[in-house]
Amino acid sequence: MSEGERVNNAYRVPLIMVLCIGLAGCDPATLGGGEKPEPGVVEATRDGPPGASPGTCWGRTVSPAVIETVTNQVQVKPAQVNSDGTIGAPPVYRTEARQQIVSQRVDNWFETPCPEALSAEFNSSLQRALSVRGYYIGQINGKMDAGTRAAVQAFQRLDGPDSGVLSLATARKLGLIAVERTPSE
Repeated sequence: MSEGERVNNAYRVPLIMVLCIGLAGCDPATLGGGEKPEPGVVEATRDGPPGASPGTCWGRTVSPAVIETVTNQVQVKPAQVNSDGTIGAPPVYRTEARQQIVSQRVDNWFETPCPEALSAEFNSSLQRALSVRGYYIGQINGKMDAGTRAAVQAFQRLDGPDSGVLSLATARKLGLIAVERTPSE
């Protein structure tokens, strides 16, 4: 081993240790952008939309605002016209760009089972229900983990919210929660 390789190795080990220690102290939730997700987007919340019934839980998807850039040519200096009618100097234009909101951000709220209903037994039943339909391929472990959320989102994307938060309508569709009966007349 040459002298240069020994020096490189002497610096490499402490550098790797510093990187490992630095990463160990990081909060995974803040690695993506420094902020925690908004309530209702990743997990159910009791802080639902205005007018929500007390004791209900909600999830939501957020449709972002659509913004377009509009570019206009604005005349800064008009053309100089000579006395014989010919153009002595062409007009001068500048380009102005501005952003315009085409559609506002929209919070799409949907009712969910409350967290206390999402027991290990319930989650296991959810995983089995999604598994027999070909959406969940993981181990039946009773945890609302990333694989379960991805399967919920894939299943709901067909005719429900595009979210990994289980909607009440989806739970009923899967037979996990009783369907409310309307009183017969």
